[in-house]
Amino acid sequence: MTTAQPSTRNPGPSWGIGLIRWAEHRCPRWLFRPLLMIGTWVAVAMLPRQRAHSRTYLAVALGREPRWGEIWRHFFAFAESLVLMLRSGRGAPVKCLMDPANQAVFDSLLASDRPALFGTFHFGESDLLGYLLGELGRRVSVVRLQVGNSTDTHALGKRFGARVSFLWINDPATLLFDLKAAIESGQSLALKCDRLEYSAKTEPFQFLGARRLFPFTIYHLAVLFNRPVIFCTAVPTATPDVIQVYASSLFSPDPAANREANLRSARVHFQSVLTHLEILLKNNPYLWFNFLPLNPKQTSA
Repeated sequence: MTTAQPSTRNPGPSWGIGLIRWAEHRCPRWLFRPLLMIGTWVAVAMLPRQRAHSRTYLAVALGREPRWGEIWRHFFAFAESLVLMLRSGRGAPVKCLMDPANQAVFDSLLASDRPALFGTFHFGESDLLGYLLGELGRRVSVVRLQVGNSTDTHALGKRFGARVSFLWINDPATLLFDLKAAIESGQSLALKCDRLEYSAKTEPFQFLGARRLFPFTIYHLAVLFNRPVIFCTAVPTATPDVIQVYASSLFSPDPAANREANLRSARVHFQSVLTHLEILLKNNPYLWFNFLPLNPKQTSA
């Protein structure tokens, strides 16, 4: 595990995640859920910046100004996702139901020993997928920003540590070197590809009604090191501790093609990934867990 000093922290009080973890473990569901609902209203009231970003995003996703109850639903969806991560971190089994569309491709890649790049987003239950890949037998290094109060991440890392390691990216100056070293060592990487904070390569793609900038580093790495790319997303189901997992088609660089030709194919692949993500968001817009500025629109042609 690569170590780094936390450069930031999750919003809310330092004891907040610990309290949720304690209450979820000790309170019956019929009591815990109302308490979580009340706590979510407190979060909506006490986190004005995240509330403003939620409002901006929901206005785009819903096509109208969101109501207070809808902003609360956005916060509560995240709270429920956090609870599932905490439950998984303390050993509760999480069952994955694979969508059949690309299951054969996904299963074949997992069964192989070929290092791969697994992409996902801050969306739904997708945070769990890097750890569940380890449970399925794939050694993977999860690329994460280390924060000072990430109890959920540490608990999950402890549970899945036999096959899952972390690659902390707190220092943007060494990011590409760290990624290069991890890939050259034969590791598979799990990366989130929606936030621009530390991305050296960004490109515009159609998403939520506009051409918006997204990180594109995963594909540059794929072409440079001849690694396949597959994206996975996950959403909650009506059954507790059961998630629905969607895999994309597989992008594999063509060794006979030049770099630009491969990147053109990569752009087509990523656009198809984002198109499917947008379909999932239309079904449940509250699963977009970026309480940050929405990906900016392209400013020039």
